[in-house]
Amino acid sequence: MAKKVMKTHDSLLCNRPTMLLTEVALYNSSDIAFCPYGDYWRQVRKIATLELLTNRRVQLFRPIREQEVVEFVKSLASQAGSVVNISSLIFSLLFDITLRLGMNKKGKDGDAFKTLVGDVTAITSGLSFGDLYPSLRFISTISGLKGQLQRIVKRIDNLMDPIIEEHMSNKKQGIEDEDVIDALLKFHKDNVRLNTDFSLTTNNIKAIVFELFVAGSETTSTVIEWAISELLRNPGVMKKTQDEVRQILKGTETLINEESLDKLKYLKLVIKETLRLHPPSPLLVPRESIARCEIDGYEISSKTRIFINAWAIGRSPKYWTNPEKFNPERFEESSVDFKGMHFELIPFGSGRRICPGMGLGIATIELVLAMLLYHFDWKLPNGTGPQELDMDETFGLVGRRKNDLQVIPLLYTFSGFK
Repeated sequence: MAKKVMKTHDSLLCNRPTMLLTEVALYNSSDIAFCPYGDYWRQVRKIATLELLTNRRVQLFRPIREQEVVEFVKSLASQAGSVVNISSLIFSLLFDITLRLGMNKKGKDGDAFKTLVGDVTAITSGLSFGDLYPSLRFISTISGLKGQLQRIVKRIDNLMDPIIEEHMSNKKQGIEDEDVIDALLKFHKDNVRLNTDFSLTTNNIKAIVFELFVAGSETTSTVIEWAISELLRNPGVMKKTQDEVRQILKGTETLINEESLDKLKYLKLVIKETLRLHPPSPLLVPRESIARCEIDGYEISSKTRIFINAWAIGRSPKYWTNPEKFNPERFEESSVDFKGMHFELIPFGSGRRICPGMGLGIATIELVLAMLLYHFDWKLPNGTGPQELDMDETFGLVGRRKNDLQVIPLLYTFSGFK
């Protein structure tokens, strides 16, 4: 069924429904993931795939990822032997990386922005009745959700307008110096210079950058958080993963360079298995039909909202043996991948609306996990056994842990941070 929605009938089922969150907080849905299908989407998607999230730019961003991860591990090493909230720490790390990629800011410059993203996440942790059932949209007004989102937008304006103005007055010399705001402003200026029919407004830029913050920090940190949770719950898999990392990266003092990550075959299987059981967006981003079509004898009328349950597909015995078991080895002899061609594993979606940030997200996940597994051993606090670990999930646009993960990091004997 998912294949028929995202491939066979993709051209008819690739629109996005109108949702209160995206209407208000993303400036009339002028981001990339939630914007309606049409000319604007084609243009911003082109910006994403040809400018913002190309393999070249992912590599250009590598020093930023590496610097931030080293600082993070150094800070974590100072807390070795103590109970830490690894969920909160990983979110902060991913936010700091995204802050530098998005607007070349660091440290305290991002504190207000981090609070803002956290507030948006809290407000939208569930799906509103008005978005699930359009006839009940009035509930969002009565409940105060619309007012909350409008206040959020004012805070976004107050934070981002001065930053965009600052970027407009600073001319960067080349792509190596550009952050995401620079790239968007350059695209806008080029279109004005060439007198094309399309250009980006300040609100469009704010929508795209704010979406980058939510996706780059919230969804990526969620995958890392679940990977650590599953490894703690499965000590044999944890040992096998750490043995691989430490054998291949033997002698590494502080930084694992990203070239070495290609050799970590088992770690990649662990990430793939984590994405199967814990897709960052369990229901993906909802779709809406542009015109009537028929799927398996069911008539899909125009303007029908379609939710694809990637979480359920990843746990279906129809596609997976022992689907509830965390078993990275299931992928050893399998060609199944998460890049949108195998519909039993679609954590990033598929078709026209597949997540354009997948490459950047995976590169970050691999680096963070490799560093954490190389430099630290991990245990649960208060004598908690592996099978006693709480694995409850939240229900919402992002499938986070219901309760933050508390762990004790123990510095590895051969870590360069001793």
